[in-house]
Amino acid sequence: MAWLHLRRAVRAVVLDEDDRILLCRFVFREPTGPVALWAAPGGGVEPGESPLAALRRELREEVGLAMAADPPHVWHQQIVEPGYAVGYDGVINDYYLVRTSAFRPRGALSDEELAAENINGFRWWPLPDIAGYRGADLFSPRDLATPLAPLIAGDLPAEPVRLGL
Repeated sequence: MAWLHLRRAVRAVVLDEDDRILLCRFVFREPTGPVALWAAPGGGVEPGESPLAALRRELREEVGLAMAADPPHVWHQQIVEPGYAVGYDGVINDYYLVRTSAFRPRGALSDEELAAENINGFRWWPLPDIAGYRGADLFSPRDLATPLAPLIAGDLPAEPVRLGL
């Protein structure tokens, strides 16, 4: 097997007191037109940075959330697909569960900096709205409602659940 250059990233499954998940709306310019994707806040792990330090940094920058404790690692996703992450053969996303009170997302990044990261909005989503969504936007992972339901029910996995695309 050839050596793959995968982007390491961390993401937070941020759930509020009403069991809504906070998602960022990413818009990517593709040759066929813009593609919108709702995904958990987070981003790349810098060289020499631990996954939890990266998660703390990303949450501060994107949504303005400070984590009080180390959250549990709940999901693991590996996507090998050239072009999925610019300059990489794919991505490895590790997801951590963060419980918090609802808040208005506003991180340290300016609107221009968020736009440079392809982020153009935030929304608190209830599980039924994700499960029943029929619009043009995508979710990451595509079947987000399936692994999210057990977390909302309080069923934390002993080992991170492996996710598909």
